Amino acid sequence: MPPPPSPRPARSAAPALGLIGALLLSACSVAPAGVEIHDPFEGTNRAVHEFNKDIDRAFLRPAGQVSSHLPEAIRIPVVNFSNNAGLPSAVVNNLLQGDIGGAATNTMRFILNTTVGVFGLADPAGAIGLHEVEADFGGTLAVWGLPEGAYLELPLIGPSTERDAFGRLVDFVIDPLDRVGTQVQRDWGTPAWVAEQIIDRGSFGSTVDSILYESADSYAQTRLFYLQNRRYELGEGASGGYVDPYGGAGSAAAAPAYIDPYEDMQ
Repeated sequence: MPPPPSPRPARSAAPALGLIGALLLSACSVAPAGVEIHDPFEGTNRAVHEFNKDIDRAFLRPAGQVSSHLPEAIRIPVVNFSNNAGLPSAVVNNLLQGDIGGAATNTMRFILNTTVGVFGLADPAGAIGLHEVEADFGGTLAVWGLPEGAYLELPLIGPSTERDAFGRLVDFVIDPLDRVGTQVQRDWGTPAWVAEQIIDRGSFGSTVDSILYESADSYAQTRLFYLQNRRYELGEGASGGYVDPYGGAGSAAAAPAYIDPYEDMQ
């Protein structure tokens, strides 16, 4: 595999972790009693949402449409490689959340897919039932009891909350891939992640289009789907269950997956 145009820059964690710690002391804001959607920054969020839609319309959507016509023999290995490169960060968060079983599963997935699966291009671990146990630092903060905070829409990244925004920053800083991954994974992890976002946009194009371009208020629809899906994922929904935005409570099987067209970098 030829080298990428530029390698991943080295990161120094200590200064950033100090800043993150200080910021966390002042975050996250607590929603007023009885408020299900805490959005004190709605005016700014809506402006950012329109910016993100412009980016999607100009680049991500057409690129996704092109990717949807690529053969699976190209798309699947790219997604596999990207997902595998994100496993070391998931292992760290599994441990921080006290999920030893999840950490063990993700560690075995990473080792098996990196070796037998040729840097993660294939997924032999999944074939034997070792499926990823997803974890991120936003979820870690939730386990630690930090409130969700206000809803945010971030430029290029998309829907988030104050807690998840800090979590994504921490995930980037503490990502151990540079220390445990192969040179190929370190060099190509970020380009593969970008390619995965484009492939996902193409795979779920009609779903994303219905939210962004066919709803009466795409901002409100995006916010609702993101918050409900994220709360369900973290077990923070009403009575621990999924609330259907069109009425009625559902189970995990009934919950529609929210596809974030601006999913942030891990």
